[in-house]
Amino acid sequence: MIRGFFRLVGLLLLAGGFVFMVYDGARWVADQTLRFTRFGQFWNDIHQSSQQAFRAWVEGHAPWLWDSVIKVILDQPVFAVMGVLGILLMLVFRPRKPLIGYSRN
Repeated sequence: MIRGFFRLVGLLLLAGGFVFMVYDGARWVADQTLRFTRFGQFWNDIHQSSQQAFRAWVEGHAPWLWDSVIKVILDQPVFAVMGVLGILLMLVFRPRKPLIGYSRN
């Protein structure tokens, strides 16, 4: 059951990534300038204080992690972050292949 839930979350993230790809593409067609919505900007638009609290928590536990990893992720386009995370969840929690001729017991 948990595997199905995480696969559903992965599918929703993948769909959200596709929506942001279409949104950025439509903005490109309208403005004739290629601008991607950054993940950090999207997170700020949704709930700014949670990003600041997360930054304080990360810098309190591992200060090197913010500049080397998380800041890089926050600078990526939303469709790429959501798409990669969705694909990873769907791959990690995919159903097991049935064993032919063997029992799982």
